[in-house]
Amino acid sequence: MLLDWIETLKKNRAMGATMMKAAPKMMQAYQAFNASQNGNGALDAKTKELISLAVAVTTRCEGCIAAHSNGAVKAGATEAEIADALGTAMAVNTGAAYVYSLKVMDAYRQFSDAEAK
Repeated sequence: MLLDWIETLKKNRAMGATMMKAAPKMMQAYQAFNASQNGNGALDAKTKELISLAVAVTTRCEGCIAAHSNGAVKAGATEAEIADALGTAMAVNTGAAYVYSLKVMDAYRQFSDAEAK
């Protein structure tokens, strides 16, 4: 086991209560924003949790992984569905690294050309 995800979720929720006391307006706005993401109903809860897990991986958010893994289980997601969602996240990250590598090469060439002048 890499982490105790159940404990991570519990601790994050407990710390959320502390944050609510320290910054109630911000936390109320955050909670309202989260509640509003129910959208127009085009996506079911399981699909939203699978998307959330893929985004959690790309943003490297351990709290999100804990919360949305729990949500995915409750929404009925299978391990195979989660693996497919994570494969998509991995492919997007690889694609992003490729595109940013192209930007590095472009910047290098621009600086090299400017230096040569």
